Amino acid sequence: MNRPVRAGRRRLIGSVAAAATIAVLSGWASAFSDNLSGARVIPAPETALPGYLQPSRDPAYGTPYTRITDPGATLGAGIACGRDMCRHRYSSAQAWNADQSLLLIPIGCGGLCFFDGRTYEPLFRRARFGECEWHPLRPEAMICVTPSAVLIWEPKSAREQVLYRASNYRDLKFGPNKGNPSNDGRWIAIRALAPGGGEVVFAFDLAEQRKGADIPLQGLPGRTNSCTISPLGLHVACFQNVPDGTDQAFIFSRDGNLVQRWPEHHRPGHGDMTVDADGSEVYVGISKAPPDRYFIIKRRLTDGAVTVLAPTGEGQHASLRSTGRPGWVFVTYAGDPAAVARRPGWAPFAREVVALKIDGSGEFRRVVHTHSVRHDYWNEAQASPSPDGTQIIWASNWNRPGGPIHAFVARLDWPARAAAAEPVMEPPR
Repeated sequence: MNRPVRAGRRRLIGSVAAAATIAVLSGWASAFSDNLSGARVIPAPETALPGYLQPSRDPAYGTPYTRITDPGATLGAGIACGRDMCRHRYSSAQAWNADQSLLLIPIGCGGLCFFDGRTYEPLFRRARFGECEWHPLRPEAMICVTPSAVLIWEPKSAREQVLYRASNYRDLKFGPNKGNPSNDGRWIAIRALAPGGGEVVFAFDLAEQRKGADIPLQGLPGRTNSCTISPLGLHVACFQNVPDGTDQAFIFSRDGNLVQRWPEHHRPGHGDMTVDADGSEVYVGISKAPPDRYFIIKRRLTDGAVTVLAPTGEGQHASLRSTGRPGWVFVTYAGDPAAVARRPGWAPFAREVVALKIDGSGEFRRVVHTHSVRHDYWNEAQASPSPDGTQIIWASNWNRPGGPIHAFVARLDWPARAAAAEPVMEPPR
């Protein structure tokens, strides 16, 4: 019963090898520059787990990558990985600092573990209370929120500066987990319990060290999952888990006026925000509601206008952390390659990371196969790019459901001519 499947798989792998040969002959920059209308599934060839810190290449795409953690091992500089996992946090959380000299691994290493952002050598570990995100412009600094304060913290020197100490507010949260600062590092959104006990969110100005108007959350349906400031600092977006099973979004102006309510379930969700080519702020992610269920879409914050970026598929997470290279979203696709290949009209991606243009043209670049197979939440690859989009971190159990979860980093070269230009992937050597 399995012979036709194996034969089909051999044909697909043969096609991958042929495509790689064509890529070398015709120039890698254009070989995997494609449009969704004519693309097909390319499964990952069987590949052994690479050695720790040993340079590797995706055999189908030629993309160089490195396994940067080693679950169950002591890495040095006071950093030891747990046996189960050692990985980055999430797709919409920036793993690198502003100049990419430092890389943060906070899951499975007993604290906040900092690595060299380019060689991936372990450097130091810190224990830190509260939630911290990299400052988008200051390489030495992180923005941290504890239950009672907002501060700037420098991981290397351990220096900190308290910007706001809450006297009447309590249980301050940076998101939680899905909060990011504005692109200029001036604004964040903070959830808190107000003096009267009601849950609120407010914008906080890090430059002026002052809080904005309270936006009550008590009147919103369901339970608040997370809130974040928008990339330009103009809006506060909150995401609600509603009893009817939907995850809805509410977009407020910074001073608290309701701008948009998106009542459909995750339309979109599991995504990230950026500034579009026309200067408008948009949220890009995976829709889980009609009429574009399981499409990759972008939605404008001011009026809710939707643009379809990719058709139905196995898109799992979308990241726009490449803030210095706008115009591209990095999408992590899950799914089984053979099953996706049997569904005409689906996005032709499975178990890989794809850079997708957000202009609606359907142009994309294949980045790397993840080798991450379904098991539980932490096994999700959740790829996240560096600020300039030249490095992408992802997590993988390397085809072993329930196996240890490693962190990997892929590298992309981009033409210098424009920030939004396409990546150039070097051919295999």
